[in-house]
Amino acid sequence: MRITTLFLSLSLLFNGVLISCQNNNTAVNITSSARKISKPKVQEGFENTKGFFDYLPTSTTKQLVKHEYYTVSYNEKYEQAEWVAYELKKEYGSNTHFKRPFFIEDPQVATGSADWRNYKNSGYDKGHLCPAGDMEFSKAAYDDTFFTSNISPQIHEFNDGIWNRLEQKTRYWASKYNGIYVVTGGVLKDNLKTIGKEKVAVPDYFYKVLLNNTNGNYKMIAFLVPNQKSEKPLYDFVVSVAVLEKMTGIDFYPNLPDDIESNLEKNTNYKEWSFD
Repeated sequence: MRITTLFLSLSLLFNGVLISCQNNNTAVNITSSARKISKPKVQEGFENTKGFFDYLPTSTTKQLVKHEYYTVSYNEKYEQAEWVAYELKKEYGSNTHFKRPFFIEDPQVATGSADWRNYKNSGYDKGHLCPAGDMEFSKAAYDDTFFTSNISPQIHEFNDGIWNRLEQKTRYWASKYNGIYVVTGGVLKDNLKTIGKEKVAVPDYFYKVLLNNTNGNYKMIAFLVPNQKSEKPLYDFVVSVAVLEKMTGIDFYPNLPDDIESNLEKNTNYKEWSFD
């Protein structure tokens, strides 16, 4: 009887240790998985002589979030990205119409991205910075554009008008020039109007900076567009990158050779780009 009792006790003890070890392993695996999610993930095709991540702007906030197909520099003070950057390849062009998902908070923003409810009844659209239309080549890439770290308050007539025209033209240039690098965002500063409980800032202006590097021949164009309805042609909003850098404090393409960067940033010659 004593032997049987001793055997049962040892058996229970052994099983307890085994379960504990299994639980500890599970915890380690979960942590390891979480770390993998937070690491920058370079998509296939970015591994080239001058990779996508070499073209990222400087971050004034040091809060970078790298999703698979675009990167965000999040500004907690204004509850939105100061910029979103991505490569728009020619082969990304697609007219796939995926079902639009709900906007959700970005789990990778350490300080927490703004809740979508800030926009509810605000009178402003949830304006994409990296457009969903640029990511229709993949359902996963498309869904990733619906993080609230990728939106900013935009007047509807702006979002659906001049800004939409610029987004379409950007896709046209990506196809024409076999891919371009895009940086876009709102001009963030103090004393802007805010919406919602989290006081999401409403930019007065939005910008877009495009860089083309076809066969090593660099060219750049930048736009600064008021957050309002406009019927003006797109080239009316062309500005030098130097102007945007002064307004935002961002160095847009710091890893370009200094002489090339300096010349490109001063240039406002939109005739190098086709506006047909």
